[in-house]
Amino acid sequence: MNSERLIYLPLGGAGEIGMNAYVYGYGKPGAERLILVDIGVTFPDMDSTPGVDLILPDITWLRDNADRLEAVFITHGHEDHIGAVAYTYEALGVPVSVYARAFTANLVRGKMDEHSHPKDAVITAPTWPEMVKVGPFMIGFLPVSHSIPESSALVVDSPDGRIIHTGDFKLDSNPLVGEPFDPNLWAEVSQPGIKALLCDSTNVFSGHPGRSESEIVPNIKKLIMGVEGMVVATTFASNIARLKTLAEAGTTAGRSIVLMGRAMHRIVKAAVKTGVLTGFPGMVSAEDARGIPRSNLMLLVTGSQGERRAASAQLSRGKYRGMEMKAGDLFLFSSKTIPGNERDVIHIINALSERGVDVVDDSSGLYHVSGHANRPDLEKLYQIVKPQMLIPMHGEHRHLREHAKLGEAAGISSMVAVNGMMLDLSGDTPMVAEYIETGRSYLDGTVRVGALDGVVRDRIRMALNGHVIVTIILDEENEPLGEAWCEMKGLPETGRSRTPLIDVLEEDLSRFLMRAGGRTLQDDDALQEALQRLVRNIVSNEIGKKPETTIVISRLSWPVDCVWSGRYADGQSADGCPDDEPHVAYRVGCRLGTFVRPGEQSPDCRDWPANGGSWPPDAKSSSRTAKGHYVTRICFPVCWAPWKPSWLWDPVGAMHKPGGLTKVVLGTVRFHAVLWRGCGWE
Repeated sequence: MNSERLIYLPLGGAGEIGMNAYVYGYGKPGAERLILVDIGVTFPDMDSTPGVDLILPDITWLRDNADRLEAVFITHGHEDHIGAVAYTYEALGVPVSVYARAFTANLVRGKMDEHSHPKDAVITAPTWPEMVKVGPFMIGFLPVSHSIPESSALVVDSPDGRIIHTGDFKLDSNPLVGEPFDPNLWAEVSQPGIKALLCDSTNVFSGHPGRSESEIVPNIKKLIMGVEGMVVATTFASNIARLKTLAEAGTTAGRSIVLMGRAMHRIVKAAVKTGVLTGFPGMVSAEDARGIPRSNLMLLVTGSQGERRAASAQLSRGKYRGMEMKAGDLFLFSSKTIPGNERDVIHIINALSERGVDVVDDSSGLYHVSGHANRPDLEKLYQIVKPQMLIPMHGEHRHLREHAKLGEAAGISSMVAVNGMMLDLSGDTPMVAEYIETGRSYLDGTVRVGALDGVVRDRIRMALNGHVIVTIILDEENEPLGEAWCEMKGLPETGRSRTPLIDVLEEDLSRFLMRAGGRTLQDDDALQEALQRLVRNIVSNEIGKKPETTIVISRLSWPVDCVWSGRYADGQSADGCPDDEPHVAYRVGCRLGTFVRPGEQSPDCRDWPANGGSWPPDAKSSSRTAKGHYVTRICFPVCWAPWKPSWLWDPVGAMHKPGGLTKVVLGTVRFHAVLWRGCGWE
């Protein structure tokens, strides 16, 4: 019995559409040599992932086994297949090689360069029948038609047999740009026998045969020819064939073509550079377009999925790069709205309609065709390839399950494998080998955070329920110093009582602090829990919300041995500090957060003479020792005489240059008072 096995492990793309990442391996269990096919992203939405920039697959398992990874192979240039390459490259184990065809390789090198990774790690791969040998595998790039040029299926030869990984594909004999689907070539590749077909499931529910890109050309030309105003069209920036069709239709109608959107410029530039795009009509810049009559203009813009910062959305809100849509213009969506993006697209449609713009979408099916194989196309592929096993991929769970049923109906042993399910393909039927913990991570700004880290969860909770921050100060005897101080975000100013909500909170919290027992006040955890519960109950009674609550508890601790040296107003020297007594100027009873400009008096503070007068001021909360002052009830010490301090010093050692407004925040343990050098005595 062979002790080695052939495995398949999806880390993304199986149970969802997007974020594709598939691992194949061969060898002894736990020591298989691995290859990774695609490493893409998916995109966030404001409902479930607010503020997130990108969603990437969790490749922890692959990172832990990076020493076993032979290479990465990319099927085509869509973001859900290449978008995470640069973000995960170091974790994959430098210097791993990334293989892709010329056009895709050009896009990947651009991403690598942006992240300061070596561009020469990306290797331009040959097409079938040439193959690349890595470890126990021979890999061939088999051309397919899709909605982006140079898409490929992968032929994966292993000691246990041949696998075909379809990638994204359709059966299009005339895609206009890129290679057509060649059934004879696929039959030739399948001749030795195909152990497993790993197959695109996106359109398994579409019951009609897929249509060719060439079929919609007459419809688009007819539509544009009949428009009197300016024409704007949007589609996926990567759909080079559609861009060419639109541009040629505009040129035929006597219009100058303008590309708008960085992604569109980048893709067209890469397509021209690698030779996949030829004969593209001449274009004019957005600046030059301003001098051309509107009836002679056609804009090709990004943002077909309602992206807020893309050209389409900006045109719907007003001007974009000097261009503006007006009544009588036409806006064409030559694309399908991806599930989940409907609301954003409809928002743009309504905004354009309010401007008097005529909007045409693809509800009629006249101006867009899919880049994925429909149900009859999948059945046709089975007949050509005749696989021993079928493993559906690239789809939500419902797609995978329906696809597996379709395979079983065709007499093919089929199994649904979702992310994290490792299959053993060594036998005659697929078997579950083990389960791997998988998930997703978020690119949040420039930082990677885990989906379970709580960052996005807390962000959603604050968005839904608002946020309250409570700050209290306790002295060394665990007695409250002054009232509780509250700040609110995302909550109404008043509630059921018609009283400002912040006043209700501060009054009730201060009463609680006065009543609280010593055990509660000396235990930060117990005090925090009690205050959080009280805040949520108060706000719930007032406005029916239970906000996220942050409690800041500060406990005072003193002294500072040497806080100032110089000369007092009467000329007495204090240069011997700390042997001499430091001179501390302070105020009692100020509200936290009060702003005081040097030379001005704080509105909530008691007066005391700027120069001379009694020392210390008449304040029951102050005391004095031979070396330093133990100040137990100061919340906002400040000198207010008309002087210009040279610098500001605090007990945690921070230096602050004076000038403008100075805000003193007492929220950090052992940061209890701010002392000014100079204070009018120099």
